[in-house]
Amino acid sequence: MPTDTSVDPRSFQSFAEFYPFYLREHSNTTCRRLHFVGSTLSLACLAMLLITGKPQYFVYALLCGYGFAWLGHFGFEKNKPASFKRPLYSLMGDWRMYADIWTGKIKF
Repeated sequence: MPTDTSVDPRSFQSFAEFYPFYLREHSNTTCRRLHFVGSTLSLACLAMLLITGKPQYFVYALLCGYGFAWLGHFGFEKNKPASFKRPLYSLMGDWRMYADIWTGKIKF
C-alpha cells in the first residue's frame, strides 16, 4: 500500500489522530517485523543496562530500535520514518504497535 506523502505528521493534534496514520506508514509486513525485532532487542539491551549498569547498553538499545526501524522504512516500506517530524508520537506508536502485535490485533 503506497503511503500518502501529502500528510504532514505534525498536523495531528492527538496521538489518537496520529496512530491510524502511523499504522498506514507501517503497512509493509517486513517493515512491521523489523520494528518488532528492533523493539525486542531494545528491551533486551535495556534489561542488560539494568543488570550490568553499563551505559553502553543504552546506546545499543537506541541503535537496535532505530536501526531496525529505519531499515524497514527505507528498505521495504519506501517512506521516511515519522520520527523525523513527530518523534514523541512516533515512539508512542512504536510501543503501541508492539503491544498490538503481541496481542494479535496487528498481524506479525
